[in-house]
Amino acid sequence: MNELSLANILLLLSSAVLVVTVFRRLELPPAPGYILVGMLLGPRAFGLFSTTGETSFLAEFGVVFLLFTLGLEFSLPRLAAMRWQMVGLGGAQVLVTSFVAAATASWAAIPLPSAVILGGAVAMSSTVIVIKQLREQLELDQSHGRCAVATLLFQDMAVIVFLILISLAAQGDQLFSVQILLALVEAIAALVIVLAVGHRLLRPLFHEVAHRRSPELFTLALLLIVLGAAWFTHAVGMSLAVGGFLAGLMLSETEYRHQVEADIRPFRDVLLGLFFIVIGTLLDFSVLANQVAWVSLLVLALVLVKGLIIMMLSRLFLGSWHASLRTGLVLAQGGEFGIALLALALQEKVLDPAIAQALLAGVVISMVLSPLLIRHNRTIAEWLVSGKDPEPHRLALQHDATLAVAKRRHVIICGYGRVGQNLARILEQEGFEYIALDLDPYRVSVARQAGDPVHYGDASQRDVLESVGLVNASVVVISVPDSLGALKIVRTAKERCPEVPVLVRTRDDTELDSLQKAGATEIVPESLEAALMLASHLLLLLNVPISRIVHKVANIRGHRYTMLRNIFRKEGAQVLDESHALREQLQTVTLPEGAAAVDRSLAELRLPDSGILITAIRRQGIVGRQPTADTVLKQDDVLVLYGTPESLERAETLLLSG
Repeated sequence: MNELSLANILLLLSSAVLVVTVFRRLELPPAPGYILVGMLLGPRAFGLFSTTGETSFLAEFGVVFLLFTLGLEFSLPRLAAMRWQMVGLGGAQVLVTSFVAAATASWAAIPLPSAVILGGAVAMSSTVIVIKQLREQLELDQSHGRCAVATLLFQDMAVIVFLILISLAAQGDQLFSVQILLALVEAIAALVIVLAVGHRLLRPLFHEVAHRRSPELFTLALLLIVLGAAWFTHAVGMSLAVGGFLAGLMLSETEYRHQVEADIRPFRDVLLGLFFIVIGTLLDFSVLANQVAWVSLLVLALVLVKGLIIMMLSRLFLGSWHASLRTGLVLAQGGEFGIALLALALQEKVLDPAIAQALLAGVVISMVLSPLLIRHNRTIAEWLVSGKDPEPHRLALQHDATLAVAKRRHVIICGYGRVGQNLARILEQEGFEYIALDLDPYRVSVARQAGDPVHYGDASQRDVLESVGLVNASVVVISVPDSLGALKIVRTAKERCPEVPVLVRTRDDTELDSLQKAGATEIVPESLEAALMLASHLLLLLNVPISRIVHKVANIRGHRYTMLRNIFRKEGAQVLDESHALREQLQTVTLPEGAAAVDRSLAELRLPDSGILITAIRRQGIVGRQPTADTVLKQDDVLVLYGTPESLERAETLLLSG
């Protein structure tokens, strides 16, 4: 590595650190900041950084890893349940948007081959921005989020057609050729091969890797699977991102998905930042300066017309103007694959450089504006469309329910991990109400899907504790792993309500004195509890006279631990090698339109025969615990299932596909 390339790396890293810090402080997504860095440092501005083929290729893997994590959120049964949305809505969106854009370009005297390619570029939305933002906002599993994901998946598959069109146009061939059909057949065959081979080999492979108890071997095997799938799909003419998605889809059905996602996240975030910087370098400031009016008009037309098309098409699938408008707002921007199509068309001299640069600038600017539209999609939809949106209505019901509990005597649980969830189950069994706070968005999302009164918030902040009814709390239970974090919560709670009892669970006793001085009523260090358990067994073996009492306590604790394994696993917390019993976990499954279980009773499904227990069903914001066998399932029901990963996989297949 020479000094120049090292200087470029240091320049990019320092710029990225500065941008992410500033944008996070402003509570904005960092993607527009990365694009801004690329624009300023790129060859068309200050010229401090120029992309090479190797840099662009490496940046593409940011998209690969993002699609891989998206695949982990899905499964083959869930994808099969979305097939009509993916093919119907996604296919209609690509066809209609491409046709409108191509017709407009032809009216402007652009040759037909170039107009069709231009239309394909406009039809693409940003998979990177949309999925990352929806995931952070916990909207992937909402109706507009599911439609957006289905459309994006079809767009990514459709890229291959437009890549072939560019190649044929560059060679002067007819646009509609038998080559297109052959390429599509090859693509479908490749998808079948990847899914068939991966489904049979991945679980045994990761079982073997996990048993070696080597984190580096686990990460190496993971990278091999992701990059191998991406290489294979790229070799048969599809995008690298499709391979990444398929790899995630296959691993989503194994018990290693949370550990996999935790390991892949650093690669994903760093390469995504590089990807956005590369996009920024493509923007030509001279085009913006000389064609401000045209570029502004392009951005406005792209967002408005494309958003309107998607909204109208989504209405056919969602039946709600609110959800349809939110889908349109989420997908209204241009995308990275559109940029790739424009760049390739420029390279092959299929598009006029002036037209391509103007459109490229419009697409990039729409991507910069996109995070704002996505973040405020609910607010904009409520402002533009009258009537009742079911999603805000459901959230309002949950919020009202929380306020009602906060006004009565209740328990506040700070930290909803294993210990917090076990405490919640005990409180439910004894008839006590509780409200929980946690800072893990994944854990909060799945717990709220199951109907648990869990909210995202920092319990060390006074306003957050007051919002969940601190003044009416019977007890505050602190179950966070960080002793210093627990100390902050104790101080905040005691400053506002000195009389409220505060119970604290810590990993060790390093902050024992500080917690006692801050006002903690009782402190339970895990290390001390483990020592007491060992001492109890030791005394039993030594025939101490109080052995009968110790034995009784040990039996009660053992029985309690067995019953209270109903936990939502924290993202990334999966242990590489667990016993069969500890692998049992909770999972939520939402029944979309067309799912096989809709309008069938639990008795007909016979889930207990597959080793699955249904602990609850949430319908229209109302949670029913321990549903009876004659309960008939409805569309949009959220089922809370308990079992091993293999049993959960079979149950999800049964519920969604039959």
